[in-house]
Amino acid sequence: MWSRLSSYLNLTKPRILLLVGLTGAASLVLEESLLLHPLKFLLVMTGLLLAGGSANSFNQYFERERDALMERTRLKRPLPLNQLRPVEALLFSIISGVLSVLVFAFFFNWQSGILALGTILFYALFYTLWLKPRTHLNIVIGGAAGAMAPVIAWVAAAGSISWIPMILFLVIFFWTPPHFWALAMCLKEDYRKVGLPMLPVLKGNAVASRQIVVYVGWTVLTSLVLLFGQVGIIYAVSALFLGTLFILRAVKLEKTSVTAEAGRLFGYSITYLLALFVALIVDSLMTFRL
Repeated sequence: MWSRLSSYLNLTKPRILLLVGLTGAASLVLEESLLLHPLKFLLVMTGLLLAGGSANSFNQYFERERDALMERTRLKRPLPLNQLRPVEALLFSIISGVLSVLVFAFFFNWQSGILALGTILFYALFYTLWLKPRTHLNIVIGGAAGAMAPVIAWVAAAGSISWIPMILFLVIFFWTPPHFWALAMCLKEDYRKVGLPMLPVLKGNAVASRQIVVYVGWTVLTSLVLLFGQVGIIYAVSALFLGTLFILRAVKLEKTSVTAEAGRLFGYSITYLLALFVALIVDSLMTFRL
């Protein structure tokens, strides 16, 4: 039983879900209305994790044959390993997606339910089946799905949208391409073997490195826009420090375009996003208590 539960958990890409949950939680903390209602706070988080898990599970279901060919995935994901049958993965994807929409629609509002449904369908169908195998801009456009957690969470809590969750959306949206392009620079042969037109595969490392610098710059600049909101010194210092390191690493990669440097940038990009949103949560909670 534990082995099967672990397989279903891996189907959801738990490390990506951590980022989904963290970015959604940051949005809820900034919105503030659910901080005194922990059950509702947890319900929003549950809905977000169900939606993210559904989208990621659909992605693995549709890409199971490709995953079986790639070194990065064939010994890690449950479908290539035959730990789950495809029909089990499909049912899990559908059920978790339906539950997510119902949580938002029943306990909060239909707007957040529709946003959750749209995010799942966008990632599972448009990105996975159509966009990803057709254009090197796949991750640029498709990154919108991974950036939706703050927007969905805010709409669930407030019933309307604001500029703050849109800035959080843009931070994640601009962060996504350099994160995945750095990974693709390390796994060019894997992507070439399965015919995925990632930017480093089609345009080379030099072009990819220059684009990484551009998108890292936009990520950092967008993160600083929040300084015009209700954030305090903890977030301000963290955003400046983490952003400076991000830019320096991206510039170093552009100068060398070597795989090892791309791997280091990929690892730091995860640290950057995690630390930035943790700083935002801590900063906002301290302000709320005051």
